[in-house]
Amino acid sequence: MKRMLSLMLAGLFVSGATFGQDVTFSKVKVADPTGKQVDARLVFSDTNKNVVVRVAERDFVTVPYDHVDKFSYEYTKKHRVTQGAIVMVASLGAGAIVMLTKSKSHWLYIDFKEQDAPKSVVLRMDKKEYKDILDAVKAHTGKDVVMLQDEKGKKKDTKTAEKPADKPSDSPKPSDAAKP
Repeated sequence: MKRMLSLMLAGLFVSGATFGQDVTFSKVKVADPTGKQVDARLVFSDTNKNVVVRVAERDFVTVPYDHVDKFSYEYTKKHRVTQGAIVMVASLGAGAIVMLTKSKSHWLYIDFKEQDAPKSVVLRMDKKEYKDILDAVKAHTGKDVVMLQDEKGKKKDTKTAEKPADKPSDSPKPSDAAKP
């Protein structure tokens, strides 16, 4: 009987510990006022019902879940021209190789309202954490993440182009008749 009671209490304790737990992602970056990317932590706090971006143990941005308008994700690739030029000073061949490589970045945009004024914060996510962060957004806030680009860098169609059923698709356009 005591063993059954202790197992039930242990089960309640473990299940209670998972509810209202804060989830922290420590491999994100945010731009400081000078434009330089600094290390930050992204915290989903279910106890306070907010998203917090912390920089150097200070809250950079705190957004209640109900003030978030949307979360957006974007994947970008660009050539490392600047870094290659710096390396090229030391070694011409290594610099050329660096210039030919691409840096890949995963971005999370958080659009929210603060005192009825629209604001946003942009986070650069680590390649090892970005999928977990996107899952955490849905799990903790209940909001879907709008995909601006997929993981391969292809733009997502935000509109679906449908032809009206009453117009035939092979009919000439009025502007075509005016062309010589």
